[in-house]
Amino acid sequence: MKLCITGGGTGGHLMIAEALSDAAVADGHEVIFIGSTSGQDRKYFEQHSKFSHVYFLKTTGVVNQKGSAKIKALYKVFKAFLQARKILKKHNIQAVYSVGGFSAAPASFASLSLFIPLFIHEQNSVEGRLNKLLKKYAKSFISAYDENSPIQGYPVKKFYYKNARVRDALKTIIFLGGSHGAKAINDLALHVAYKLQKMNIAIIHQAGEADYERVKNEYKKLGVAVELYAFTKNLPELIARADLAVSRAGASTLWELTANGCPAFFIPYPYAAGDHQYYNAQFLVKQNLAWCERESENLKPKLIKVLKNPQLQEKSQKLLEFNTQDVAIQMIQMIQDVQKKLK
Repeated sequence: MKLCITGGGTGGHLMIAEALSDAAVADGHEVIFIGSTSGQDRKYFEQHSKFSHVYFLKTTGVVNQKGSAKIKALYKVFKAFLQARKILKKHNIQAVYSVGGFSAAPASFASLSLFIPLFIHEQNSVEGRLNKLLKKYAKSFISAYDENSPIQGYPVKKFYYKNARVRDALKTIIFLGGSHGAKAINDLALHVAYKLQKMNIAIIHQAGEADYERVKNEYKKLGVAVELYAFTKNLPELIARADLAVSRAGASTLWELTANGCPAFFIPYPYAAGDHQYYNAQFLVKQNLAWCERESENLKPKLIKVLKNPQLQEKSQKLLEFNTQDVAIQMIQMIQDVQKKLK
């Protein structure tokens, strides 16, 4: 099978694209990628990937644009749509999988115009504008939050499953602010650092490059030992060592923590489109699998309350039971099943 994976813009979308490409290539399929020159697409896939070919078309987001800027953005999408049609024809693509984000628009529309089956994965609990528009035209629409989804779960790297464990004691806490860091989470970490040291809880902290020096100096002033990073590629290993996470609620991080059995105190990014991070976290909170507080609220006493009675073992065990492994493999198998029916 010759498959095109499209979408991106953010790390969450691209991690799904990577998981899908790994599963498809391992099953003997040829996979290409169509993304954008904007966002993080090039950073992820231009140099190292399992895709046979990668293409980055000149597109930008449309939803948040106004007036002439929106017209220009739509024109870029149209030009990229024409390019995407040529690319799909050139590689004799048999199916297109959209992982969402503005990067997905050209190839998704191109697939429909060429009568190539389109499949969609929605990473967030609030459907993206593009996914909502294309949903009715897709052969399948996968969402970990939708009980009617034909596949339940979220594709994450196998490492998180292989190194999953039940947390039974709070020995290490990890603070995660996302790829760029989060001042609110950094400040919270500093506010509770002395308390954590008194409780003999080790601290791992990814502060983000922009705030790293400030955070480093504040820890030094406090005299608190910390394993501090601006950015690290070893995040899976760090999460596996942690017993509790304080984190944003981006979909990829949320499901990686879940897959590894690491309970989390979520502080959603308040400006995420459609407030989707809050609703991502609420999906787990409603099942008593996580905690969630708004960034503007008084976070220190609420986190300390959790630290005193985290119920780690119960939540960790339920997280592991809640997960579905091999989601990416199932998604690739579904494409093959649909193609058999179409023949």
